[in-house]
Formats: sequence, structure tokens, C-alpha cells
Amino acid sequence: MKPNCYLLLILALTFINCSKMKKPLNIGHRGAMGHETENTIASVKKALELHVDMIEIDVFLIKGGELVVFHDEILDSLTNTSGRIEEFTFEELQKVIVKGNHHIPTLEEVIETIDRKAPLNIELKGKNTATPTFKLLEKCYQKGWKKDDFVISSFLWEELEAFRKLDDKISIAILTEENPIAAISIGKKLKAVAINPWWKTLTKENVHQIHNEGFKIYTYTVNEPSDIKFVTELGVDGIFCNFPERLH
Repeated sequence: MKPNCYLLLILALTFINCSKMKKPLNIGHRGAMGHETENTIASVKKALELHVDMIEIDVFLIKGGELVVFHDEILDSLTNTSGRIEEFTFEELQKVIVKGNHHIPTLEEVIETIDRKAPLNIELKGKNTATPTFKLLEKCYQKGWKKDDFVISSFLWEELEAFRKLDDKISIAILTEENPIAAISIGKKLKAVAINPWWKTLTKENVHQIHNEGFKIYTYTVNEPSDIKFVTELGVDGIFCNFPERLH
């Protein structure tokens, strides 16, 4: 084969490999928190406006039994109020003002806002959230939502275990901050579809191992273009991003 033919072959193979690089899911982190205050209705609407593939939010169970969408255990950093969110009643939370003049929405309100325009990743942020979330989703299925419209994730693996006992079909993702390989065993136990690691813990080797074990990888929270490029080239299946437009 002539040298020019070798060069053409190499270029062709390079093009094929690049074209095979899959585009990861664009997951709006806490809505689109790079643009609007996280976990608010405005943030969720912004994520939809930016045509995300999925939206991620966090839930706590409050004193009155309602599920509310908020990230921090305490209200101090993002609101005009102090205290643990789980100790508030729904009526008390209605008076709380979130940075940017927003309110703290319920999970039901977020689901109604999304209206099946994108799948929803519900992170069980607080304890005892599995059962009420399951019960709320049961009502959603009666309104046309499908189990495929939801992913349940958590760092609280006991909450995921509780959810799996209630529902053996819904997609579960194991959140992990340390070595993601350690999440494989619980992932298998819970028949999880994905492991959701911190992007800085990912390597070519552990991504390959996790994929070989049959899990997808949805990594958080990747905002800088160079880091987005890095995890994309590693072959992750989804990226949580505060600025979803950067993944287009």
C-alpha cells in the first residue's frame, strides 16, 4: 500500500472513531442554576427553554408531610430565613423568600411545570423521602406520566433501597462522591441503571469497568468547556451541568 493510502486510511479511521463518540445526555442541574436560582420554578422553566434531555432536582420531606424541592438541609444560605427545612410546615415555607424573589416549590408543582417535556431525575436529598415520593409518582402515572419519565437517585443509599422495595421497575441511579467502583455492588443489588459519580473521580479505567458491569454513567457537576470535553471523551452517558447550553 502506498504512503498516501496509509494516510487516507488513518484519516478515515480517525473520522469513524470521532463520529462514534456518543453525545452524553444534557442534564440540567437543579434546573438551570447557572441562570436562575437553583431548584426554583424559574430554574426548571429555563432548563426546558434550553432544551435539556433531563432535569435534576432535590427533595426534602417537611413537617407537614409535603415534598419540597430544595438542595440545602438548612435555609440560611439561599433564603431570608434560618433553620432546618425539614422542621418547617408547608404554611411556614410559603412565607420564605428564596434568593431572586422566588418561593420553594413542591415536587408536585415541579412535575406539573415540566408536564412531560423532559424526564425528571429526583434526588432524594432528605431522609424518609422514598415512600412519599413513590406515592406521589403513583398519582402521576394516573395522569399520563410513565416510569420512564423518572430517575430516582440519592447519596442516601438506604433511601434507594427503600424505594426499590416499593417499586422494582423504576430507574435508580447511585450517587457517589468517592471512588465510583465502590457503588457497583449496591448498584447490582438495586438493579440500578446508572452510577452518578463526581466527575473528578472518573478515569478511563473506572469508566470502562462501570460500563462493563452494565451501568450508565451520569456525572456531576461539569460546567467548564474543557471539563465537559474531558468527560465526554471518557465516554460518560450523561452530564449534569449548571449551564445546559454549553453541552449543545
